[in-house]
Amino acid sequence: MNYGAIIEGLLFVVGDEGLTLDNLEKIIEQPKSVIKEELMKLKKNYESSDRGIRITYLGDAFKLTTKKEHKSYYQKLITNEDSNTLSDAALETLAIIAYNEPITRLEIDELRGVSSSQMLRKLVAKGLVKISGKSTMPGRPNLYKTTHEFLDYFGLATIKDLPEFIKEEETNSEEKELFNSIYKEEN
Repeated sequence: MNYGAIIEGLLFVVGDEGLTLDNLEKIIEQPKSVIKEELMKLKKNYESSDRGIRITYLGDAFKLTTKKEHKSYYQKLITNEDSNTLSDAALETLAIIAYNEPITRLEIDELRGVSSSQMLRKLVAKGLVKISGKSTMPGRPNLYKTTHEFLDYFGLATIKDLPEFIKEEETNSEEKELFNSIYKEEN
């Protein structure tokens, strides 16, 4: 039996969702070692310059994806490129969610300083963010987190692959100077 061909067909059929190693093991009914070996053979085969696709591990799943070196041709296929770009506000909201997930809309609003309800609706519609449950806070607001599509969009295998976020401490020099002032209040 040609398990490589079966895996290739399965990856094609599931499309953007991809398949995990566990999924493949259950479907093909072969040990993970056999599946990994076949995946590596396929991956090597797709690395050839005469192939237009490749096997990529994104979002905890194996997927058939296009090659980056052909990107300019794929962009020509898309008639409205503006619909696929993210605004600065969308990127800011996504960053807040990704680094703090799961998070409520009110928590996002507090961090951004503006209402995020419209932006959240757009990100959910694009499939980059999803509702992952309800908070235990009063009113039980929705909790939001990123999706596998988010990971694909940014080329990440897991959310842990995000760059480290270093929070800078803001110090107001005027307050600091007053605190350390040589002048003292008289009693």
